[in-house]
Amino acid sequence: MSAEAADRVAAVASSRPGTPLQTSWFEFLLDGTLLESHLQKSNPDPTPAQLIIQFLEQASKPSVNEQNQVQPPADNRRNRTLKLLALKVAAHMRWDLDVLEKGLTIPVLNMLLNELLCVSKVPPGVKHIDLDLSTLPPTTAMAVIIYNRWAIRTIVLSSFPEKQAKPGPHQMNMLSIVQQEKEMTENILTVLKEQATDSISVLEGSLQLKKNFYVHTLRTLDLLAADGTTANGETESSTAGLRISADELHCQVHYDLGAIFFQQGCTDQLTYGKAREHFRQTRDLLQKLDAALHVHLDEKRLAGYWNACRALTGTSDPSDSQTTPYSQINSLIRTRNHQALVEAFVKDNVSRSLPNHFRQSVLREFLHKVQQGERGLDEVCNKLCVCNAVRNALEGEVLGVRFQQLLLKPSKRMVDFILEVCTRSLEKDRPSEISRRNMANFMKTVCESLEELSLVFVVSSHKLFMELLREEERKVLVEQMRKRSATINLSAKPLPSFYDIPASASVNIGQLEQQLILSLEPRRIRQILIELHGLAERPFWRVNSKWEVPSDYINVILSIKDNLTKDLVYILMAKGLHCILIKDFMHARQLFTACLELVTEFSPKLRQVMLNEMLLLEVCAHESMAAEGSRERPPPDLVSRVRGYLEMRIHDLPLRQVVGEECVAFMLNWRENDYLTLQVPQSLVMNNPYIKLGQLLASTCKELPGPKESRRTAKELWDVVVQICSVSVQHKRNNDGRVGLIKHRESTMGILQRSKFITFIKKLREPLVLTTLISLFVRFHSIVRDDIVNEVTAEHLSIWPSSLTNIQAVDVEAVAVTVKELVSYALTLNPNNQSWLITQADIYFVTNQYSAALHFYLQAGAVCSDFFTKAIPPDVYTDQVLKRMIKCCSMMNCHTQVAVLCQFLREVDYMTAFKALQEQNSHDAMDSFYDYIWDVTILEYLTHIHHKRGESEKRQMAIKAIGQTELNASNPEEVLQLAAQKRKKKFLQAMAKLYF
Repeated sequence: MSAEAADRVAAVASSRPGTPLQTSWFEFLLDGTLLESHLQKSNPDPTPAQLIIQFLEQASKPSVNEQNQVQPPADNRRNRTLKLLALKVAAHMRWDLDVLEKGLTIPVLNMLLNELLCVSKVPPGVKHIDLDLSTLPPTTAMAVIIYNRWAIRTIVLSSFPEKQAKPGPHQMNMLSIVQQEKEMTENILTVLKEQATDSISVLEGSLQLKKNFYVHTLRTLDLLAADGTTANGETESSTAGLRISADELHCQVHYDLGAIFFQQGCTDQLTYGKAREHFRQTRDLLQKLDAALHVHLDEKRLAGYWNACRALTGTSDPSDSQTTPYSQINSLIRTRNHQALVEAFVKDNVSRSLPNHFRQSVLREFLHKVQQGERGLDEVCNKLCVCNAVRNALEGEVLGVRFQQLLLKPSKRMVDFILEVCTRSLEKDRPSEISRRNMANFMKTVCESLEELSLVFVVSSHKLFMELLREEERKVLVEQMRKRSATINLSAKPLPSFYDIPASASVNIGQLEQQLILSLEPRRIRQILIELHGLAERPFWRVNSKWEVPSDYINVILSIKDNLTKDLVYILMAKGLHCILIKDFMHARQLFTACLELVTEFSPKLRQVMLNEMLLLEVCAHESMAAEGSRERPPPDLVSRVRGYLEMRIHDLPLRQVVGEECVAFMLNWRENDYLTLQVPQSLVMNNPYIKLGQLLASTCKELPGPKESRRTAKELWDVVVQICSVSVQHKRNNDGRVGLIKHRESTMGILQRSKFITFIKKLREPLVLTTLISLFVRFHSIVRDDIVNEVTAEHLSIWPSSLTNIQAVDVEAVAVTVKELVSYALTLNPNNQSWLITQADIYFVTNQYSAALHFYLQAGAVCSDFFTKAIPPDVYTDQVLKRMIKCCSMMNCHTQVAVLCQFLREVDYMTAFKALQEQNSHDAMDSFYDYIWDVTILEYLTHIHHKRGESEKRQMAIKAIGQTELNASNPEEVLQLAAQKRKKKFLQAMAKLYF
């Protein structure tokens, strides 16, 4: 910069007000003391939330290597410091999730809390549900609790409807960035929802802890950064960090658990009771805590939750002495006293103690019951609608759409009821002039809306009508009705087509938008849109942020020139996709059929899009029936359409990969292996990863039953899966205990991301396909673990390679997690598959979870022997399985069970049995298991041990067992075998009762 330029800049700067410059993120890296002084300012710029975003954004920026390839963020000192700075800002905010959720997006907050888990030394590779919080250091336990609180809070918050932001023309180029963040958010939400049960269990477990809790502060985080043994010891001690009392944490956890149970209540009514109990505990703890520094909850929302839970569970609380109008109405609904309910609504038109939104919600509840097929409620709905309309009229509000529909063809009885409600809703003593004028306008509207002249005369001759309207007004109104009646009779005609529906009278835009959100009837949706476009010219497809169409289709739909058609296509498709998601396939068909009929006339491209979506609908519907137990094969027409889709080649047609994914899973589930292996065009195999994966799975499964198991296709499938589970070689794998939901380390070499691969696997149901995948991952897991002694077993292991050329590139944790998820998923489909049960048991065994391992070993034996009433096949309880069962019992100090199991081996292991019986600290029932021992040598040793110890009573029990005639060594072999089988059966049944 020249001297003149510098002078000009200085002059401009001096002429402006003294606004301090914003501190840049890198300045905090250069000066370690700057962060704390910055955060102490009254209005820091940037704000704490902005600082967290900047620190994490810089720390997660990918790097580029010498070959110009994008690499994951480096694990270096700079990035670690930036992450630590982000954590220190959150610590300054006292880990207040309310504040953090308002200032940070879900992906950023997810990254922040994963870093908290990392620095808090959460054990690596262990699910939170498997952790014992009482044995963890205080800050570690608190990190787990904070993370799981955020997880369930995020699920609850994501279920709330949001008004979508409306970008202007200058923002349209940001749609792709917004879409990326949206997809990332959806991915995180998917994982959080899958792990919701675990998060709830972790938080319920935290309520059992009665000690104080501690959370990281700026000081403890500084100590962690020091990397000294003293620092680590201090941060893990019971006095480090910010102290939070047990009551304060329990109050917050109860509130969060209540919210998630309340949200789950729409699908499981019983959870409303759980929600109510948690909210009751929250209220009690709030009263107990006079000044709760660390409790951050909305007490008004808590009161709303409490009232809703009382209404939904039908229970009352002794602490609530007075009965509210809400509870009275809810009591009438529960007892089905509909006449009294209508009466209460009429009286409330005078007192106006119930807010309009509550009255509308009661009406919607009854309308929902009618839609569900409950009979006898139509009249109740109509009467409640009338009461609400009169209330709206008295307050000068616009009348709702439903009431206007009611006036199209009302009965004489309904008109009489309207007049009765009008009469009783005016104050008896001295109605205000405003109320009288509003009621007069309402009655004029009723007259104008009625088509039958006889009903018009019923209204116009009513006493209230005569009182409220002047004679001149009455005469003019009646004359208008006469003329209109004649016009209507001449022009009346039926409505034959979906396209000929006229718009009804204009009503309030907000009410129409609400109707648009609620409606699932295509004709009604179109009618509402016509009315809305008549009132305002704007894009109504943005009314509800939950309306989403796939990004592949957005450009095609938004290019439709006619705004009404654009809105209609977008909304019909979005509602149809939502119906598929909630398995409401009947409404989805109606919506998609209407959309197909609409687009056929002007867009061949959209017509094919809708045909593809309707195919996806039918596939999902059939797979849903199969998942519920139906064994009906799909109709040939559906199979033919699936094949047609997989072979389709239409230039410039947007295709969703999920359609291909579902179609491939469909073909695998219904054993269309010949088609996948022989008839799919090679170009499709190369371009669609799901088709390639399906072809490899089909080929491998097809060759399995043969006399020679082919390794060629198995090797191809192996290579594809290895690439999916690989990481970039240049990137160092973290060994610091990071528990991440979104992996930023996945290699781009694989045909699919691992998360998408897992999603695809969970669409498969065919046992042979799942067995093949389990076999592959078990072999893969054994190779990367490199533990010959503790290998997991499965079927068909011989077809896979026995080594890996580039083992350092494999994400070991990803392989371990995948094999666990895969086996767990398979067992949800068939919990009686003995091979899968043994594999699951082995997985628990090699991870030292002995109780769970023994549970599944016993379950495998139970399912193949009618709960141990028959002999267990030797290929199920092999010597290896039995030895592992023995070790499980030994590690749990159940030494008598060890001795009994030693008899099950082909060669009785006397050394292990005798060593076990020498143990005096046994955690099993000891002598109660003596009746299950049939080996005389072991019984003789027992007698000797008890005699040596002076345990005469136990010695007598051993002598009694050995003295049974059926164990006499002189007996024929058949008698001895029967005695052994009898004791085996009873012992295993007793074990099952202990471990099931």
